[in-house]
Amino acid sequence: MTVAAAQAQDGGERAPFVTTPDEVVERMLAFSGTREDDFVMDLGSGDGRIVIAAAQKFGARGLGVEIDARLVALSRENARRAGVAGRVAFEEGDVLTADLRRATVVTIYLLPFLIDKLQPKLLQELRPGARIVTHAFAMTGWKPDRTETMRIAKRHPGQGDESRIFLWLVPAQVRGSWQGRD
Repeated sequence: MTVAAAQAQDGGERAPFVTTPDEVVERMLAFSGTREDDFVMDLGSGDGRIVIAAAQKFGARGLGVEIDARLVALSRENARRAGVAGRVAFEEGDVLTADLRRATVVTIYLLPFLIDKLQPKLLQELRPGARIVTHAFAMTGWKPDRTETMRIAKRHPGQGDESRIFLWLVPAQVRGSWQGRD
């Protein structure tokens, strides 16, 4: 995932395009347990590297959602060059309005204000057992099921040599009240 040009519908807020280092991409997918039967959605997909890696290295299918038309075109070309264009797709759109219901794995590398806006949508649309994995930023108020810190040789200037990855498993939605047996 990238801190991509994701636009919030209510104010046109954007996050800059910053790529996720390749070793973090691979670790995010492994960390989330990505498999051949998964459908990976990358929200703010930038140049498409996460969805492409999911198809190449894990055999998954996927969709990248990106607000910037130029990055969508680049992603499609990157998928074609990687030989996975038949397993992945990229669409121009707002991450806050994307349909997440098909996803079994959602990857996110967005700024915290956008992650916070996505949280209700993630819980509402994802099925129980789906996995959400973020790079660098956790979700406010949600305790991750797992966290990992990695040392990264190549980072963007000023970011140090560590990357954090956070994983959440979507719980079942429960209604009503619990009652014990007498």
